[in-house]
Amino acid sequence: MSSVHQEKPNFWDKDDADLLSRCPPAPEVQQPVVKQEPEKLPPRSGFAISARGEDDPIKTTKLLKHAPGWTIFDNVYMSGGTMFIVTDEPAEWPAIRMMTSTGLRAENTPENIATREPTDKDMRIISTREAEQLFGKRVWAVEGLSFLINDPGQFVSHYYHFVAESWMGLWRFYSSLDSKINAYGETTLESPARIIYPHCREEEWRDYSTFNQYFMHAVFPSISLETQLDWEGRSKMTEASASRSRRAFRFDRVVFSDRSAAFRGELCPSRNQRIVSEAWHATRKESSKFWWEPVRRSVLRFAGVEQKTIDQNVIWAKEWNGNSNGDDFPTAKQIEVAKTASRRMPIVITYVVRSGNRRAMIKEDHEALVAALTELCKTKRWELQVVQAEKLTKDEQIQLAAKTTVMLGIHGNGLTHLVWMPLTPLSTVIEIFIPGGFAKDYEWTSRALGMRHYGIWNDTYFTHPKDPAVIHPEGFQGNQIPAHGPTIAKLIEDRIEGRLP
Repeated sequence: MSSVHQEKPNFWDKDDADLLSRCPPAPEVQQPVVKQEPEKLPPRSGFAISARGEDDPIKTTKLLKHAPGWTIFDNVYMSGGTMFIVTDEPAEWPAIRMMTSTGLRAENTPENIATREPTDKDMRIISTREAEQLFGKRVWAVEGLSFLINDPGQFVSHYYHFVAESWMGLWRFYSSLDSKINAYGETTLESPARIIYPHCREEEWRDYSTFNQYFMHAVFPSISLETQLDWEGRSKMTEASASRSRRAFRFDRVVFSDRSAAFRGELCPSRNQRIVSEAWHATRKESSKFWWEPVRRSVLRFAGVEQKTIDQNVIWAKEWNGNSNGDDFPTAKQIEVAKTASRRMPIVITYVVRSGNRRAMIKEDHEALVAALTELCKTKRWELQVVQAEKLTKDEQIQLAAKTTVMLGIHGNGLTHLVWMPLTPLSTVIEIFIPGGFAKDYEWTSRALGMRHYGIWNDTYFTHPKDPAVIHPEGFQGNQIPAHGPTIAKLIEDRIEGRLP
């Protein structure tokens, strides 16, 4: 890692009281980000409680929310590996193929796409009478909230797909049940008791950088994890045999995600290739603009980020809504706020440098970019950080992202940390591509979180809605990507000083 620290004014020590006085005061006692209910222990007479075991009645399944690939169920059943929806009104339910799939590994071929179409083995809709005949009173309740990701391990093990697609989608969809999440990330939502990966082996959910584990345990320290072997165990113990009748588990509430089903929607395959977009778009009207704050703040606190840094978004809570639905352009009033924002907050430019042989910048262009950024930050008295993420601890990476105003780098996994940046009028992500190349990953994620994204083709830049079509030309993954340092430095200067919205 190389770091360039510029002398800068101490904004926070001087202006904290004035800036925070513009916002709703924080509660005297900090409330937990996600409400944890006290543990409910069974009576001392034993665990075989008939009220929660064989005498449990059949309850109808309720559909709380649905979008392609994203569904929230109450009282959904599993027996023999099959999910059962119990209802006497099947016409009111979405098509099963829009909720689930076989969960097989995904490849972009007609043959593979056909193998991922669900069958009765994956999910069935049955009547209450059929449920009584199948399960009788042999139903065991799985209490609390479950997140079930019906995806193959090929996507789970990648930090971006894990956090910025799967978990961002789960939380966006679930958090829409609480439209009053505030700027401090306070919510009345129940914390998930378990996360289930029916098609993911134990070793597959862990990414090579181990940030998946860091994220999950930072946000939900009490959560339990079930993978493919656990799910197969649940399935086998509910199957009928010569010595016993069929049994079922009934899950109190499940937030159910399926990647293949999301690709059967309208937004994901044609407009942005992000499965989370289906969950995000379907909840635009009811979601709080602070919907991501409970997650972001949990990770920042775990990393040891100072409270005044965590609260940077609070300063702008009344004046700045952000790019709150991913497509809206800032209003005239918001543009005026952005023009003077740099006088009221510390400015930190973070340049994430990729290592290795894939997607690297031309050496001379990298050096020229560092020189241009150094001169800019010296002149403006901004802070510049030039970092190789793998040379920082996980805590240090999160701490840096938490105070970053502008994050830039070549297209790649290192930009995933943009999800920990604060939402301010100046929050910006600058992504460098081989000229002619483009991908939606970080562009869409930036906008979904209310930030501005700029793509760079050497000495030109573009932003939504004038972004190009997705294309990976020759050299997209190469190590000779050009970048004109003075152009990028000028873009950052104009953005921070309010000349670019």
